[in-house]
Amino acid sequence: MKNGLALFLGVFATLALSWAGLLLTAHRQLGSLSQFKDPVDDVLHPQPLSGLADQGRLVYQDLGCVTCHTQQVRQEGSGGDLARKWGERGSYARDYIRDTTVFIGQSRIGPDLRNVGARTYADADFFYSILYAPQSKAPGTNMPAHTFLFDVHPVAGRQPSAHALTLPSKFAPGAGLEVVPTRRAEALVAYLLGLKDTYDYPIERSRNTPAEKPKEGGH
Repeated sequence: MKNGLALFLGVFATLALSWAGLLLTAHRQLGSLSQFKDPVDDVLHPQPLSGLADQGRLVYQDLGCVTCHTQQVRQEGSGGDLARKWGERGSYARDYIRDTTVFIGQSRIGPDLRNVGARTYADADFFYSILYAPQSKAPGTNMPAHTFLFDVHPVAGRQPSAHALTLPSKFAPGAGLEVVPTRRAEALVAYLLGLKDTYDYPIERSRNTPAEKPKEGGH
């Protein structure tokens, strides 16, 4: 009985120390990271989200976007993320220090979104359209329509909204009607536009550059 208790306590202590060591090591490596000041233009990176974009982060979380989308561009040699043009470089730990909640995710039913705001097609109109009618921008996609993020208004008798979506007739709500994004949609799109890790930190770049392969015949 005594030996059994000692064995249990020994296993428990081993697991507890291993777990604590893992957490403390990660905290020492990542918890001390701060913004990096560019020596040329004195700009701090990563830059904080705007107020509206930060509200959009909560909408992103509330909608469960992390269920289908990751936010981590894998380094070269660890997947085809760079070949897919999901980012100009792999993600660094420092990229995430501005995030109150980190939406790494684990399922890529949809594309990775960590740098979606930096892609050539990324503008507000694109995001509004794909949220309201995904098939209008990505035929064949399995992304569900988020029509609840929009209001449909009759146009007759008043000035059309400057923020109304421009949709193909196939996806438009009908004659005399317009689709206008709600405040939640505006915040979410501001957040998506803010997802861009384009600054390449010198320290991280040097640490993550793959080692050159030795030349054939070399020693």
